[in-house]
Amino acid sequence: MAKIIYIEHNGTRHEVDVKTGLSVMEGAVKNNIPGIDGDCGGACACATCHVYVQPEWQAKLNPPEDLETSMLEFAENVQANSRLSCQIPVSDALDGLTVHMPESQH
Repeated sequence: MAKIIYIEHNGTRHEVDVKTGLSVMEGAVKNNIPGIDGDCGGACACATCHVYVQPEWQAKLNPPEDLETSMLEFAENVQANSRLSCQIPVSDALDGLTVHMPESQH
């Protein structure tokens, strides 16, 4: 289990324990975190789970695959630290991971 910190565009902070093996998106949906919908259920077929990953965590994540990179083209306000949270599997190594939701997802 890892503690994942979700920060809404307005600064509201949600700190939740997410079971290892789930995605960051699944952790948000299961804990009713606003701003992450996961409309496609984690199939990397939408961009409703777009998040910004804090710079200090980027190196700890696997780089995005081509499908994720392509799907991010449909997200608003994409930045260098943009990721789809459905593509970030939770592990003990991600304990304390902090992600921010873009303003377009509220």
